[in-house]
Amino acid sequence: MLMKIIPLSEGSFTIDKTKLFVPFEEGEHVLNERPIGSLLVEIQPFLVVTPKDILLLDTGLGFNDTTHGKMQLHANLEKEGIRPEQVTKVLMSHLHKDHAGGISMENDHARLSLPNATYYVQRREWEFAMEKGAPSFIPGEIEVLGNSKQVKFLDNDEGMIDNYISYRHTGAHSPFHQVFWIRNDKETIFFGGDDAPQLQQMKVRYKTKYDYHPEEAMNLRREWWDQGNKEGWTFLFYHDIKAPVYTRPGTI
Repeated sequence: MLMKIIPLSEGSFTIDKTKLFVPFEEGEHVLNERPIGSLLVEIQPFLVVTPKDILLLDTGLGFNDTTHGKMQLHANLEKEGIRPEQVTKVLMSHLHKDHAGGISMENDHARLSLPNATYYVQRREWEFAMEKGAPSFIPGEIEVLGNSKQVKFLDNDEGMIDNYISYRHTGAHSPFHQVFWIRNDKETIFFGGDDAPQLQQMKVRYKTKYDYHPEEAMNLRREWWDQGNKEGWTFLFYHDIKAPVYTRPGTI
């Protein structure tokens, strides 16, 4: 049985040095009319359904869906036939607000948004985010992690979760960023968070201005791309508008 991957797109946005995410609709908005240096990105958590779990990889912006009168994360889950209480594990790459906004309820940050899930978070990332604060982090949205029995803080640089999910601290995009591999039989899904946010960045030696260690991030992308294509990984790209899921043709 292959693992099932479901992208949960929250839409396209531009972001500039203000760190504000501004909705962008193709055909309605023009990128060069946005502030100089604006990046166009998708916001896209992922559901991965395995024989053991319903996994959520990062949690999106945490905005409310005004059409449905509920969190957009919840609306997207329900659109795919998944109730929020069915999610069993949440794997957090890091806690920047576009990845962690959906950790808690939009109208009640004292409550985690997925009531039966275990949240896996690098302890150092949470401590750093709480100290650093805005504009990249919103402490009020993630403070609940500190005293919840649903949270499993990861203290090691690498390790295993439930014998089939492995994680590795990289510190490339942000000081305590981590990445995940999910393995089932001969299948491997790789989620690189913002170390590996878009397909195009994997294919070229691209050094960004916004990574904590740009050289390390660039080298890791090359390492993962080469190994993943050799071994037939499925890559998940959180910020890719056109290619959220990629596996080299002929490997599955």
